[in-house]
Amino acid sequence: MEDIRKRMNDFIDDLAYSHACEDAACWAQIYRMAFPTMMAMHSHKADGDHQRNGIDRSVILDNGKQILIDEKARRRHDTGDIMLEYVSNNVRGTPGWVEKRLMCDYIAYAFIPSGTAYLFPVVQLQAAWSKNKESWLASFGTRAAKNNGYETFNCPVTTNLLFKEIGQMLRIHFTPQPSCGERSN
Repeated sequence: MEDIRKRMNDFIDDLAYSHACEDAACWAQIYRMAFPTMMAMHSHKADGDHQRNGIDRSVILDNGKQILIDEKARRRHDTGDIMLEYVSNNVRGTPGWVEKRLMCDYIAYAFIPSGTAYLFPVVQLQAAWSKNKESWLASFGTRAAKNNGYETFNCPVTTNLLFKEIGQMLRIHFTPQPSCGERSN
């Protein structure tokens, strides 16, 4: 059996797989479960500003709120880790999606064959990566994906640890202040 880590990626094949998954019924199911008041969703397939800013899909809620999502469709079963792309193209020095500025609200990371999807809030995900990058690279290493003329670098962080650290980004500890609104005598 072929070692999938040594196989060269073909961006055109990967993009074709991703585009083939764009219209899969699972996305509507995922978003209806994640956002119970979803009224509509719109795919941003065309190359343009949406794509460059990490927006593959918009989900519209019944109150008119728009949620912007970057979709990652994995061909494999849930592996217990999330491949955090920190370098998109090593020749050009292009940052990966966990490092670059994105306009999306969430990363939807779906293991299509196992029927498992994870929604990661982008701001907290990127803050957790920034805080833990060195230790995660030391612990989990780098997986290089060979492409035609360049490599993409990913760090396979375990799903449970990733969610724990994202949760830590939602807990803010600050310097206690004297009671607000109370008068000093």
